[in-house]
Amino acid sequence: MPIKTFALISLSAAGAVLADNVDIAKLPAAADKEVDFVKDIKPLFEQSCFSCHGSKPRAKSKYFMNQRDTAIEGGSSKEAAIVVGKSANSPLVHFIADLVEELEMPPLDKRDKYPQLTDEQVALVRAWIDQGAKWPDGVELSLAK
Repeated sequence: MPIKTFALISLSAAGAVLADNVDIAKLPAAADKEVDFVKDIKPLFEQSCFSCHGSKPRAKSKYFMNQRDTAIEGGSSKEAAIVVGKSANSPLVHFIADLVEELEMPPLDKRDKYPQLTDEQVALVRAWIDQGAKWPDGVELSLAK
């Protein structure tokens, strides 16, 4: 079976446009369960993502994850970070699964403080996106305690 890849265009921290082939065959499969945002996804995002992509004025790459709309729309690249219903096409998934060199999330040099998501956690995020990226009204991310 041929390996599926596609071009991903993103804005790097230096502002240069990158085009990388992403090998989606390397993604862990989506979890085979109904995912609850508050119970399953929110804690992951708060622990590993929100400190850099929170509501502070200078969120990295201008990508804010505090609310559903801003998490979906992406940051300074002007490309959607989450493609609802299509986790394999979602740049957020590529970054948290370490498929884009130099855009691994959390960044490799910050993983002592912000842990990398496990394959099982990436699988949960994939399932959440595939199931419609449901995010209850009024629920916002906050800094993990």
